[in-house]
Amino acid sequence: MPRTRPAPPDRHRHLPRRRSSPPVRAYRPRGATVRRAAAFYQPRSIAVLRVSLGVLFCGFGILKLFPAASPAEEVAALAMTKMTGGLLPAQVSMPALGAAETLIGLALITGLLLRCALALFCAHMAGVFASLLLLPEAMWHHGTPTLEGQYVLKNLVLVAACLAVTADELSR
Repeated sequence: MPRTRPAPPDRHRHLPRRRSSPPVRAYRPRGATVRRAAAFYQPRSIAVLRVSLGVLFCGFGILKLFPAASPAEEVAALAMTKMTGGLLPAQVSMPALGAAETLIGLALITGLLLRCALALFCAHMAGVFASLLLLPEAMWHHGTPTLEGQYVLKNLVLVAACLAVTADELSR
């Protein structure tokens, strides 16, 4: 016959019993809440990305509509002057650039004329990245990007985000 241990004494005998027990909450592993939140967000993620891009573009564009309001105004004006061969003065190019960025932003926020805005976005980014080649003295210092160069390079994230929005739009 195997040896069994005696049952431990009931240490809680002195506590009075409750008449009604509180409701028992079902055990839910921590990951379940995160998975539910991810499942809720996933179908909305491209729309959130699209609207947040639109807000950024509206913000950047509106700044360019007012003289000396944008920290990128000097570099943008210099790049536009180089790209147009001096035919488009900064007094014209900055409001035009600001209007284009604001229109891209509004289209991203509302979803109206989205394909046109995405095409305009691609043309705009081509010009932005062209400044890395057209203005090497302003963009690079001994092979590393200057502050202005970093300002341009951060647009890689915007390009990646817009590619996701474009892929979603073209799959419809």
